[in-house]
Amino acid sequence: MTDAHTHAPAPDTPIPVSLLTGFLGSGKTTLLNHLIAQPEMKDTLVIINEFGEIGLDHLLVAHSQDETVVEMSSGCLCCTIRGDLKKTLKDITWRFAEGGRRKFNRVVIETTGLASPVPILHTLMTDSFIAERYRLDGVITTVDAVNGMATLDNHLEAVQQAAVADRLLLTKSDLADAATLASLQARLRTLNPGAPQLMPQHGNIAPAELLDAGLFRPGEKTPDVARWLNDQAFADDGHGHSQHDHDHGHQGHGHAHHEHHHHHDVNRHDDHIRAFCFTFDAPIEPTLFDEWLSLLVGFKGPNILRIKGILNLLGEDRPTVIHGVQHIFHPTVTLPAWPSEDRRSRIVFITRDIERATIERSFDAFMQAQAITQDEHKKQQSSPYHY
Repeated sequence: MTDAHTHAPAPDTPIPVSLLTGFLGSGKTTLLNHLIAQPEMKDTLVIINEFGEIGLDHLLVAHSQDETVVEMSSGCLCCTIRGDLKKTLKDITWRFAEGGRRKFNRVVIETTGLASPVPILHTLMTDSFIAERYRLDGVITTVDAVNGMATLDNHLEAVQQAAVADRLLLTKSDLADAATLASLQARLRTLNPGAPQLMPQHGNIAPAELLDAGLFRPGEKTPDVARWLNDQAFADDGHGHSQHDHDHGHQGHGHAHHEHHHHHDVNRHDDHIRAFCFTFDAPIEPTLFDEWLSLLVGFKGPNILRIKGILNLLGEDRPTVIHGVQHIFHPTVTLPAWPSEDRRSRIVFITRDIERATIERSFDAFMQAQAITQDEHKKQQSSPYHY
């Protein structure tokens, strides 16, 4: 017999999901305790996975074999899962409902501190039932300001948690000396220039600083592309993450290419991480772009931690937004209009063991093929024997 939840209709607006990650001891639970007490978190469902740091300061009101549910006075529900996250996301749309109405409008998932959050991002993107009902709002990563440098040195998982973040929270900053804090901030900017760095005190931070970090915000018709993409951070961060401007014509491409070399132990994991933004002045031929991106992720997918971009595709009046994690991509989104007069395509990459020059060369090869094809087409059009 088919489960009832498989027939649950998709909501008109997908439910935003925030992913809270960070290494063990970095303050995720302290932050969560503060957040779930805020009125802005009303109608939020918090999911803590089975290896999460469980220590919420709230009364347990229900127990079951599969999960423990905490209900907060703020209106939040908290579910500690001991099973499959995919099954939980499918079930909660009807398990946490009353009178046919869902009791939550937002989900926050706290991940284990011992692993990369990438598999959870894959779950949100790959299952058709989940993808219709949920959308990734943002990845929030906590970093211990006192021990963060050592954690990044010794644990690749912590590096990946920071690299894929939309928001970086430096916890315990009041306990760190100025030099240690400045070094950590600089290192995190190198890893992930596009993620704003915030410094909550004892977990105290306004939910608005963390939530609605995605392309779309509730109640707003126009997507905030500039805030979501934050491509200016890659051009202006002072760490050599320059833009790569293409005109796609027959002139030189003007490869602005500056690598930043870290002045620290070469064995550090983040020496393998690259963060950069490509900017393309001319519209991109969509079929070639799709072929190029498919080939790139086919060969390099496991090492492409995250891709975000807004594209000006040839023949399209409106911009197209792409968002991927490794070899998995959200369905592309066509925006109703360009958010500004800027019509350039901009793609942000965060990679592991892939130099920007590798991506440049592969893209340029495809773009040169486009230029040759266009030239041949023009010659055919101008030929007296063209019919």
